[in-house]
Amino acid sequence: MTSDMDTLRAAVDLPPVARSAAAARRLVGQLLDAWAAEGFRDDATLLVSELVTNVVRHVTGQVAMRVEVALTGPGLQVAVVDSSAAPPVPRTPGPHGGHGMGLVEAVADRWGSDDHGDGKRVWFELGPRRTG
Repeated sequence: MTSDMDTLRAAVDLPPVARSAAAARRLVGQLLDAWAAEGFRDDATLLVSELVTNVVRHVTGQVAMRVEVALTGPGLQVAVVDSSAAPPVPRTPGPHGGHGMGLVEAVADRWGSDDHGDGKRVWFELGPRRTG
């Protein structure tokens, strides 16, 4: 079992604007480089971008958004917390979107959504096969 002492964690608050998807990709990529976990970079940056984009596109009103990253032993968990209680819904892809949660389902080893305060926390996990 991995203790909290063996877990590397980071979190950043981002505004709910389109450029935050690119910022989240850069930040996650830089963290993974610094943590010598580059094997997760491609999948993690793709998926965090999708989760952040979903918040920007689908959550209305006063929105708070936080990206959380945790590297524990051989695995990685990334989450996006927002102030909407509406759960993520995989949609049928079309010319105007609907690909995000399908990509998360296809690429992540596990993903889910949990209640978090007045909003939700949408997360994905990537397993050890990417660290080689």
